[in-house]
Amino acid sequence: MKNILISTGGSGGHVIPATILSEHLKKEFNIFMSSDDRGMKFINKNKFDTKIINVPKISKNIFLLPFQIFALLVLTFKSIFFLKKKKIEITISTGGYMSLPLCIASKLLNLKLFLFEPNMVLGRSNNLFIRYCTKVFCYSENIKNFPIKFKKNISIIPALLRKEFYSSKIINELNQEIRLLVIGGSQGAQAFNTIIQDSVLELSKKYKLKIYHQTSFDNFNNLKNFYLKNDIKSELFDFNDDILKFMSKSNLCITRAGASTLAELIFLKIAHLAIPLPSAKDNHQFENALFYQKKGCNWILSQNETNKKNLTAALINIIENKEEYLEKKNNMDIFNYQNTWNNINQKIISTINEN
Repeated sequence: MKNILISTGGSGGHVIPATILSEHLKKEFNIFMSSDDRGMKFINKNKFDTKIINVPKISKNIFLLPFQIFALLVLTFKSIFFLKKKKIEITISTGGYMSLPLCIASKLLNLKLFLFEPNMVLGRSNNLFIRYCTKVFCYSENIKNFPIKFKKNISIIPALLRKEFYSSKIINELNQEIRLLVIGGSQGAQAFNTIIQDSVLELSKKYKLKIYHQTSFDNFNNLKNFYLKNDIKSELFDFNDDILKFMSKSNLCITRAGASTLAELIFLKIAHLAIPLPSAKDNHQFENALFYQKKGCNWILSQNETNKKNLTAALINIIENKEEYLEKKNNMDIFNYQNTWNNINQKIISTINEN
């Protein structure tokens, strides 16, 4: 069997797809992984053979540039040694600056390089290697900043989901109890916690409500006290908990617009209001949410417009407008009809073997 290295790291948006790719490929190839320390919290060390490579974040400080270039060169030579030692024949990068040394090393060793781009804007790291890669796994051809002359390298696959999503059984119809899930992605969503609390308080006066709220350790007690004080049923959880457990209980969601989270919500047909993170690089979260909105699968509220009044009104509209709600649920079903574990598995493996 050929040896494949999956290069990842950083946030869950990079690392979780890497672990899913590994699950798809492990029966056909010998899989190795690389990550930085930040990404290791999303990786089961007992399950994946992982090399830790910490890459310094590129600074805009011109005086630090020589030191960063030197560090990148050192890491590239270390990567060359690692790739040779493990006899890697194929590298797959899920993007991010953490992958730079291994992608450069793979190019220098003339290895096959595959890229994975789940967002609707081409990532900066992937953009650097687009001309050198064999194929780019994407969810759509219509990705912003993707050079037209390299679009022939796109291999479209359905959204990557953990295997347990395909066997999940959920009841998510909007009924007498609104079971609201609040999630902010692995990097958090602290900026609008207060607004969400105010809006939840208004909703609790109108509907029977239960909240599943993803939060950081620092904000845990504040949220717990808020829900207790206002007699609102709630369960709080952090970013290391299994999100599927809480998605399967929910029938409405407020979320950021990371590619993995949106794909999961749409696969489970959960009505959701996306509030894209405005600081996301190249505004990719907005483009992710817009992609699904054009498919008629979600609702979007920009953070600039997110206040108590607008958020409450948007949520009430989703709950009360049954016709629009059912239409979007149907659109989600149509969008996902080809998303099966076997379909994705065959597509990825055949793409790698045929190129």
